[in-house]
Formats: sequence, C-alpha cells, structure tokens
Amino acid sequence: MKIGSISENKNIEKRIAITPEVAKKYISLGFEVFLSQNYSSHLGFKDGLYSKIGVKIINNEKDLINNSDLILQLNLLNDESIAYLNEQQSLIGIFDPYNNKAKIESLAKKNVNVFSLELLPRITRAQSMDILSSQANLAGYKAVLDSFTLFEKAIPMMMTAAGTIPAAKVLVIGAGVAGLQAIATAKRMGAIVFATDVRLIAKEQVESLGGKFLMVEGSENLETKRGYAKETSDEFKFEQEKLLSETLKKTDVVICTALIPGKKAPIIIKENMVNNMQPGSVIYDLAAAQGGNCAFTETNKIIEKNGIKIIGETNILNKLPVSSSNLYARNLFNFVMNLYDRENKKININLEDEIISKTLIK
Repeated sequence: MKIGSISENKNIEKRIAITPEVAKKYISLGFEVFLSQNYSSHLGFKDGLYSKIGVKIINNEKDLINNSDLILQLNLLNDESIAYLNEQQSLIGIFDPYNNKAKIESLAKKNVNVFSLELLPRITRAQSMDILSSQANLAGYKAVLDSFTLFEKAIPMMMTAAGTIPAAKVLVIGAGVAGLQAIATAKRMGAIVFATDVRLIAKEQVESLGGKFLMVEGSENLETKRGYAKETSDEFKFEQEKLLSETLKKTDVVICTALIPGKKAPIIIKENMVNNMQPGSVIYDLAAAQGGNCAFTETNKIIEKNGIKIIGETNILNKLPVSSSNLYARNLFNFVMNLYDRENKKININLEDEIISKTLIK
C-alpha cells in the first residue's frame, strides 16, 4: 500500500497531513510513503528528516499522485491535481462537501473514493479520528490569546496600592469544542466568563469549567442527533437577542463559535448590539469562514467599529501549524487504520462500518 500527500497552497494552508512521527508509523506497518519536495520545510521538518525514516520525496506531482493508493490532504486538490487521480484511488481530508459539491461529484464519476472527515459520526469509536474536535480545541485556545493581546487592559483582577483593576468579562457564543476550550483558557487567565448555546446539554459543561451559562427562559433543547446545534425559531431568536443585548453592554471580549453544518453561520451579534458595547472591547469571530456570527465581520480582516475591534480570521490554525498538524496527522492515521485490512494488506471500504459509510461521499 502506498500513501502520498502533496504540498498545500501555503498562502492559504500551513498545516500538513503527514508529520515525521506519523510517517514513521505508516512505514513500520509496511506502507510506502511519498511526499512532494519541501513538503513541510516551513514547519521545520526538512526533506532529509523524512528521507531518514524511509519516506520517498518525489518532485513530480503527477507521478506522486499516480503512484499513491491513498492521498491524504487538508483541503480538496486543485483542478490540475484532480485530473491526475485514477479509478479506485482514495482521497482523504477536510473537503467541505457543501461548497465543493461539483468537484466532489466529478471525482465520484471517476470512481475515486472521497472521504471527508468533517462528516465523521459523533460516536465513541470515532473520537480518535475526530478532526473537528482536535482542530476546534486549538482554535478556541488561540482565539482567546489573540483577543487578549488586542484588548488593551489587564485580564485578571489585580489589587494594588493605587486601586483595584477589575477582571475582564468574556462572553463565549457557542459552547461546542472551540467554545469550551475558549471558556477554559479565559478562566485560567483570570477572566469572568459567560457562555451561551442553544443546546441545553452545554449548561453543565460550561458550569463545570467555571463559566456562567446564559439561557433564554423556558428554552427547549435545540440539538441534532449528531450533536450539533439546530436552527432556532424566530421567537427564540428574539428572546436570545434581548438577553445578549444586555450582556454585551457589560462584556469586554466576545468569542463567537456558533456554526450550523452546511449552512451560513447565524448572525447573532447585530449592528445595534455592537454599537452599544464599550469602546475597547474585542469580538473574535471564529465563524468568519461561514459568514460570521457578527454583522460587521469581514473575512481575514481586523476592523474597528465605534472603538470595538472585530476579528474575522478564517484559518486561525495557520497560527498554530505545528500543533494542529500533529493532531490532524494522528486523526488521519487512526482513520486509515480503520480502513486498512492488515491481513490482506489492502483498503477495505466496508459500508456496514458507520465511520466509513458516513464519511464516504458517493
């Protein structure tokens, strides 16, 4: 079995799919591993490091793809690279099937097996492969650090002879994996943390981390069977808006993480809410890639409205590329091991396995 990975467009994506640590694991199991030249030199992993453990460095992208049974990536290949793919090859990564439907359908017609790992079912057996959790964890952490860097006041309460500095107040919108890590990080740094989520199960999780859960009175649980948030009713939105409006007036830093899979991110922080916030406040919108949770969010920009900074980073993990690559590569390794039939040394696409059937785009 041969595994390959080509360099991503480093202007967009700095993460990699195969780290030296994981390459060694593949090779120890009898796989051949092919990587393109300077695959991860930007992360400090030189080609020589890979060559020492048995990885073959190939200069020609067409040859690399043609020689690989499995191609592991972060993002979907460009049109030129897709043209090199052959029948029965398998492509694994994070391919945003909702926005790349036409490309993925063309691959299916070529009988290329396309596995998109953001479609993994939320079951215990899939946890070690869960790229959304591993990457969102780091995103929540980094969003807090970046926000606190831009916030021009101290975060923890400080008592001095000259007077007391109050602790910063942080609001986390959406208490999924990224939101929970944001809560934990902000608490560790001494902030007072509030959080809101449409899923009632989040209340206990938020409170276990020391956050205060904001909840619309009499709200129902709005959670899908897959564990994600549902779209809310107009009545709920109205009540939530009132609660948020009052909270935001007293909030210093807001971390937005609310997403609905396959849909535009809901706009939760309206223009009038921003206008009523305290000058010097910061909004970090982790939902920017899907339109953003704030009405003023602009992708990959920091804008200022009435003295409030609004950050619309679309790939915050480019700021933690080594840590995020290490986790992502391990997630991929565990997924490949679930696909691999060790006895017959081949890929076994067993559609009775929920992990395989849910991630394979037919």
